[in-house]
Amino acid sequence: MMLCKGVFGKSSHAPRCYPDGHRSPAAAATARRGRDRLVVLASKVPVDQLLVVAKKAALLGAEVVMTALDKPRSISRKEGTDIVTETDKASEAAVVGALREAFPDHAVLGEEGGVLGDVKSDYLWCVDPLDGTVNFAHGYPSFCVSVGVVRHATPVAGCVVEFLPTPGGSAGSAGWTTRTFTAARNAGAFLDGKQIFVSRVKELRDALVATELVYYEDMWPQLTMLHKQFTAKCRGVRMSGAAAANLCHLAMGSIDSYWQYNLKPWDVAAGLIILEEAGGRATTGDGLAYSVFDRSLIATNDALYEKILALTEPQTSAMLSEGVSLSPWCVPKGYRVRSGAQLD
Repeated sequence: MMLCKGVFGKSSHAPRCYPDGHRSPAAAATARRGRDRLVVLASKVPVDQLLVVAKKAALLGAEVVMTALDKPRSISRKEGTDIVTETDKASEAAVVGALREAFPDHAVLGEEGGVLGDVKSDYLWCVDPLDGTVNFAHGYPSFCVSVGVVRHATPVAGCVVEFLPTPGGSAGSAGWTTRTFTAARNAGAFLDGKQIFVSRVKELRDALVATELVYYEDMWPQLTMLHKQFTAKCRGVRMSGAAAANLCHLAMGSIDSYWQYNLKPWDVAAGLIILEEAGGRATTGDGLAYSVFDRSLIATNDALYEKILALTEPQTSAMLSEGVSLSPWCVPKGYRVRSGAQLD
């Protein structure tokens, strides 16, 4: 066997020898893969940095909303009973401006403005500038600003700023305050800096659950059946009017489960990471892995999960068997969805 000078300054066995300054084809390929890997890793942003930007952007949006609370509402209709206010648009402009300044190469999906930036980016910011617009328009709690970022459809950081009436307050900014929920992947969930966790409730009869009973003609029989079943089996069912707020209330243990259909990425991206980091669990209504582009959601603590799924799975399956579409939606054209890629 040929001997050649090794890297440790003594003779060592090697499969082949190459002239000084040259690599074997295998070594060269390994080096190329290493360089490629470095490029990929260089594109990954630390989650704490993402969270700093998410919080800054959400607070900027919240400032816009707070300023508008003591002014007349300018309301326009979007579709059906859905509405949008000038505050939604102004808040989104403030949020998106902060995101684009910090990460000009990232993609942004806003409820009002649609898609901006490079959809080939690993990162997609999902922005609901005013979740609970109807509540805001009526001065009814709760409503919030939600900013979350996903990597290949998996949330990695998020911030939700929720508006609450102050004790004895009335309509107008003097009658409102905010609280801020934050989370980053593998770093815990927090409410105004204090770590939060989901409840430990184990039985449906002790559980307070949340949903929004929205009228969708093609799934109305199943939705009303679910509402009937949950009302019969649980301590109570609540409707807040804001998906991000529901997920945060679940994360802090105020409610014990949340189920919903036809949510959009901006509704859930921030709240989902907050829930998961608080110890919660989320899947589709029939128990499959959940992404922010899915149309059915059950979110709960681990202890209640199987009991919740036992109610939602039959109704979700019935929807599918009757031709109701629950396929992913609101995926920006060209955006790559690879579950779990944030852990690469």
